Amino acid sequence: MIVDVSERWSAALAGLGGSLLVAVVKSSSYGGGFSPRLAVQGPDAYYGPYTFLPLIPTAATVLALCLLRWWPHLLVAGGLLTVPIAWPRLLPETSGLEMYYALSAVFPLLVVGALGAAQSLLRGGAPGSGAAVAGLVTGAGLFGGALVGPGWLQQLEPVLRAWHVLLLVAGLAAIAPAAWRWRGGDRAAIGLPAEPAWSWRRLRLIITGGLVALAVLPLALLSAGRLATLLDVDWTTLSRYSYTKTAIIGALTLAVATALSLLAGLWPLAGALTAATVQVAVSAPLVIAYAATGEAGPARWFGAFAGVAIGAAAAASRWRVPAAATLAVGAATTLFIAYAATSGQPEKLAEQHRVVPALLMLVLATAAATAVVGATAPVLARRGAVPAVLGPIAGVLVVAGLQTVPVIYLRDGQPLPESLTSLMHLDTAAVLLLVAGAAIGGLGVAHHLSERWAERKRAELIRQEAAAAERDRLARPIHDGVLQVLAMVQRQGSELGGSGAQLAALAGEQEAALRNLLSGGGAPPAVAGADLRAVLTALAAPGTEVSAPAEPVLLPRASAAELTAAVQAALDNVRRHAGAGARTWILLEDEGDGVRVTVRDDGTGFEPDRLDQAARAGRLGVAQSMRGRVSDLGGTTLIHSRPGEGTEVEFWVPRR
Repeated sequence: MIVDVSERWSAALAGLGGSLLVAVVKSSSYGGGFSPRLAVQGPDAYYGPYTFLPLIPTAATVLALCLLRWWPHLLVAGGLLTVPIAWPRLLPETSGLEMYYALSAVFPLLVVGALGAAQSLLRGGAPGSGAAVAGLVTGAGLFGGALVGPGWLQQLEPVLRAWHVLLLVAGLAAIAPAAWRWRGGDRAAIGLPAEPAWSWRRLRLIITGGLVALAVLPLALLSAGRLATLLDVDWTTLSRYSYTKTAIIGALTLAVATALSLLAGLWPLAGALTAATVQVAVSAPLVIAYAATGEAGPARWFGAFAGVAIGAAAAASRWRVPAAATLAVGAATTLFIAYAATSGQPEKLAEQHRVVPALLMLVLATAAATAVVGATAPVLARRGAVPAVLGPIAGVLVVAGLQTVPVIYLRDGQPLPESLTSLMHLDTAAVLLLVAGAAIGGLGVAHHLSERWAERKRAELIRQEAAAAERDRLARPIHDGVLQVLAMVQRQGSELGGSGAQLAALAGEQEAALRNLLSGGGAPPAVAGADLRAVLTALAAPGTEVSAPAEPVLLPRASAAELTAAVQAALDNVRRHAGAGARTWILLEDEGDGVRVTVRDDGTGFEPDRLDQAARAGRLGVAQSMRGRVSDLGGTTLIHSRPGEGTEVEFWVPRR
């Protein structure tokens, strides 16, 4: 597990290096994917005289998922296999198809390795860096497409070779420190540290990723005759309308891949669909942007780079989910405007070489795809599913979606006459971007609710363990001393009569109550009547400001006392740990069915995983003095802090 800053930097740098190598592969003539490129052409595609070579990408995918613990070595292996792409003279004399299959293992190794780095960061307490690396893997592929641009730019071949060499050298240099540091493996990359390395939860991710990658091949091998037999139509009809055939194969692949993804669970399926939707959505605007900026060279590359940087920054921020949703909505709005401004013919942007609108589409589309994929990663990290879901599962769904969506704009089974409408129109891309924005928003809300439920459950377990330990500590001395004295008073006082009998009765009641407390029994509820506003206002002091409603905030006396004690514990932490001169603000809010108290300071802050480390080390001050008190009242405690950004503690207690 990543435990210090240097390890986090090494992992983040290696993830960036892997992304640079992904850009090299995606901008080469060999392409890249988790299934053979020829498979996406639909039925009747030529596979050559080779029987097993088309299985190389799938085999590489499964192997990479099995060796995920050694993700730096996967990146090194993929980087070395990328060398012939940058220096074609190193390639042996062989056919192009053979070389394509020989290099088809590069992309799965690089993507799974880089996503392994992202998962290691996410599980090691660096959610911003992990999400940014996961988004960069997708953004790098889009940047690679921008390097190539339109296929007719053959005159830029020397420039592209220079880019390949530069990215290859930088990528390998960035990966080297991580390969040395984790030469024995990185268990955090598996994502399930509390389970055996080959548990069923991990095995089903490997199996699902392999099956989804393999599903493309048999479906693509369906000839027009076989497909016509399955659909009970004339095979000449399918042979005449090739785009219809491709869409049918894509729809079948989409259905099979979605069904297989259910093996990994509902969360992985939701994450894969979200990541795939945004990548399918940006394909059309990027094709138009590449064509419109075909002769703009550096401007196109800068636009793609700026989009990837914006998306990665959004994924790295604390507000990654709303930022990703905002970028998706912004990109969709831009596409709607472009569609309306061109009277429903967005190919005019390319034909008239409108560079500025095309660059705007390029930046926003690239940023939206990078940010949405990056924001999906933290949801999947808890389940160890980042490499499998954002790698082969989402990759195959993207291929299937790109085959299926263009059928919307077929006329008589063929694409419209314009060359660029064979993909899809911008209005469809805009709608898909809105769907992706809504999906990442819903996924983020669901993840937040599940995190709060898990935190409440952990707090309750800590409270129960602390209470049990305290009862066990007190039980023996109380049993040997106090309970025996009370029993003697009860026994001898009843023999004295008069006031002695009354004393014996009281001793008996106290003995029963004390035994009930030691056995875990609760105390009777207290009556209402305490004004929390007055109590908290009294805590105001130099450097401590209190904001409260104008009206009294009534709570049961026991609840008010416990909540006040929790607030005082938070203030004590500020005085001890926030640093000299730190200011504190206390905010009291009456929400009707409950009361919320926020204690915020502008002190030094701390790492997010520091509280968990303290709890594992047996230091339960925060767990007992703050979380334990509030949890006993049926409430929740949320603590947010980052180094240099202060600390915010939020208590919520129900009014009952």
